This record gives sequence, C-alpha cells and structure tokens, in this order.
Amino acid sequence: MQGLELSERYWREVGRPALAAACPEAAARWCAGLAGEGSECFGYDDETSRDHDWGPGFCVWLDSEDFARFGAELQRAYEALPRRFAGFERREEPEGAGRVGVLDAGAFYRRFIGLDEPPRTVGQWLALDDEALALCVNGRVFEQPADGGPCRFMAMRAEFEAYYPEDIRLKKLAAHCALAAQAGQYNYARCLRRGEAAAALEALGRFVHHVQAAAFLLNRRYRPYYKWANRALADLPREGVRLAARLDALAAGNPLQQEGAVEEASGIVIGLLRGEGLSASGSDFLLDHARQVQAAVRHEAIRELPLMAYRV
Repeated sequence: MQGLELSERYWREVGRPALAAACPEAAARWCAGLAGEGSECFGYDDETSRDHDWGPGFCVWLDSEDFARFGAELQRAYEALPRRFAGFERREEPEGAGRVGVLDAGAFYRRFIGLDEPPRTVGQWLALDDEALALCVNGRVFEQPADGGPCRFMAMRAEFEAYYPEDIRLKKLAAHCALAAQAGQYNYARCLRRGEAAAALEALGRFVHHVQAAAFLLNRRYRPYYKWANRALADLPREGVRLAARLDALAAGNPLQQEGAVEEASGIVIGLLRGEGLSASGSDFLLDHARQVQAAVRHEAIRELPLMAYRV
C-alpha cells in the first residue's frame, strides 16, 4: 500500500471520526489531506521509502483564526490517535516535525516558499523555484468545506496550480535552456578535451538538471526534488517519456562518451520549443533558442534581465 492510500484510509476510518468528536465546530471548516514533503506526497514511495517519516498520518489545514481557536484541541486529538493502522506504524524523526498533524494553512505554505500568501510581484515570483512550488501542489486533498466555507489552503493551492505567470515561465525557460547549452553542449565537450573528468561529470549533472527544468516549464508543471525529477519527467505528456529515457541512458553510460546523447536530449527540448512556437531558429544549439524565448517576454524589466538568470 502506498502512503497516499494509507493516509486517506486512516483519515476516513480513524482520524476524521475522532477529530470531529473532539471538536465538532471545526469539522465544517477544515481541509484535510496529505501534501508537502515526502515521497508519498508525490506517489513515489515504496518499501525503501518507509525507513523514516512514513506511515499512517494526515494533515488538517485551518485558516489562521480557526487554527487559533481549534488548533491546540485538534492537535491533542490527533496525537491521541493510534500510531498503528492497517499493519503499518507511523514513524517520525525530528527533521520531519510538522509534516503532518493540525496546521495553519498560511504557515504550511510559508514553510516552503517563505510567503503565507501567493506571490503578487515579479520579484516574488522570480525568487521561487520549482522544487518549493511542487511541494505546494502535490499530494491529495481528502476533504474540504462542503458548504463553500473558508478554506485558505484550497484558495492558495488553486493559485499555485494555475502555474507561473507567462512572462515568468518564459524567462525561467530561457534561462534553463541557456544554462543547459552552456553546461552540456559547450563546457562538457571542452572538459572532455582537457581530460578533466570531474568537471565533465559536473557539467553533465548540470545539463541534466537544466534540461529537466526546461521540460517541466514546457509542460507547465513544477519540477520536484532532484531524486524524483526524472521519474516525474516520465509522467509529463509532452515528450516526457522519451526525454526521461534519454537522460537515464545518458547518466548510465560512460560519462566520457556521451556527447551524442547530450545532443539528442537537447534536440528533444528544441523540438518542444519549436512546437510551441517559441523559437523558429534552425540551430541545434539551445542557446540560440533561449535568446528567442527571452525575446518573447513582454514585461520589459523581466525581458532585460540577464539571459541565464532564472531567480533573483
């Protein structure tokens, strides 16, 4: 059984009845589910993942005023729940504190992005990265107020799910394409010619990161934590399977003999750029396409940022 299924069963069969009995007034006002940190929140957990911070548990998110009124009482009820359910025991380590339990919705998001409300300025959006935002929209919501009552958690989640504003997406996409070109199509080959194996390996790793990031931006999805990035890449509808397989093969092969594979992966991204009408360049060098993507940014201040800048 995977963590999301276990969590939802635990909520419906054990958690909700107990918390509703402890604080009936709060039951019409909470959102419940599992999201945030942990492989289970992405649906990628397996037996290996169960060695820390895994097991029957869930999140109850409350607006700040409701958290002040009901949070302590609900948390006591949560802590009194059985730690063992369906043959699994909840494991918690100090580093995982606050991942589950009764949470203030604003504080939940602030933990990941440093803000307790959605970004409102160009600077705020540019300061964010995909890994943090992926934690804000993953997992599953089991319950929300049925009568349309207050639920700050869902309102914020909906804004993040709407994805980056388009000019921000294009700026980040241009930067990741340029950085992929620099690391993989330019510096990697130069490192090989110099016999600098460690530098070549570093260049290859950076190329994989930036190519993945570009593919996620082209699919309007947030790239998760690096451990799960290529697995999530394979789930993307536009060339995800092919590009993930190419990057796996690139990493598994001899890093000193992978120049052709770098070009193949770059070509997949270039095809996506052309398919979206973001570049008409006939070049096979990602940097040339990155310049065209940045030129399409309408916001002047964003367009004038350095090409390789994707965060400020």
